[in-house]
Amino acid sequence: MNNLEFKYPLNIFYLVIPVLVLCILILGSMKKEKIMKRIKLQDESRFKLIRSILIISGLGFLVLSLMGPQIFKGVSEVESRGLDIYVLIDTSKSMLVEDVKPSRISRAVKITEKILDNLHGDRIGFIPFSSSAYVQMPLTDDYSMAKMFLNVVDTDLISGGGSNIGNAMKLAQEAFNETSAESKVILILSDGEDHNSKSVEVLKRVKDEKLKVFTVGIGTEKGGLIPIYDPESGKKIGYKKDRNGETIISKLDSISLKNIASEGNGTYYRSTVEGDEIDSLLKEITKLERSTFKSRKIKNYRQIYQYFLGLGLLFFIFAYILPERRNVK
Repeated sequence: MNNLEFKYPLNIFYLVIPVLVLCILILGSMKKEKIMKRIKLQDESRFKLIRSILIISGLGFLVLSLMGPQIFKGVSEVESRGLDIYVLIDTSKSMLVEDVKPSRISRAVKITEKILDNLHGDRIGFIPFSSSAYVQMPLTDDYSMAKMFLNVVDTDLISGGGSNIGNAMKLAQEAFNETSAESKVILILSDGEDHNSKSVEVLKRVKDEKLKVFTVGIGTEKGGLIPIYDPESGKKIGYKKDRNGETIISKLDSISLKNIASEGNGTYYRSTVEGDEIDSLLKEITKLERSTFKSRKIKNYRQIYQYFLGLGLLFFIFAYILPERRNVK
């Protein structure tokens, strides 16, 4: 069989089991024969050798089954189609506010997780931002890897205070210039407190008919205090104050986020506990035109491990049902 391959070739190490069994059978037989000679007896057992061969062969076939034997049937091409999506996650200190439970930054991560769970073929990338921004993860369709990157997103990723949404959007647009996707999506997860206030101007400069900007506001109009945590113990030790010693209250700026979404031909959504806004967002994204990213060649195989497994079990059954006739002299 020239087309025979093994899916798990490293499982060949399990061959040590039939080898050990063979050694045990040989040593046991030699010891038994030695004892019988001492007591001057002869033990003539029929099928003794055949039974041993069947047991060893059965174990050998089981090992071959574990190696995943398969026959190569040919190659087929599979096209990958989808969108390019950059998720801009606000990691400024105001995202620590607990006016939405457990916190704004935790809610942003949960929203992104839900989006990842509902993507099929789309490429996604992450850009965390506060006063500055950087591409934490470039566009990829490996959602398992994306979740690994997402797990480390917190408000300590970028030093400095405040947030600059415009800078993050400009970075995303520059990253999009390297792709030729029919539809490009920027999703901003933020409380909208943009201390630079140039987000709309940035969108006007990087105007692209293929680009759509969606925003999700995380927080409440009432707002909340910005907690300060001890870097060693992780315990809350107070709340952030301004230069005058007054406690700062961070509020959701939905107006800024609505303006960004409107200028970016997208939609603004308000984050809720139920997460209905994400379902609406996903429905809207689904309607966008997909592009063909790449054509991948996939090898096709026919699995035949079950035949080796069946042979192994059959050999064990034969070894068990062989009649054991002993003739002791």
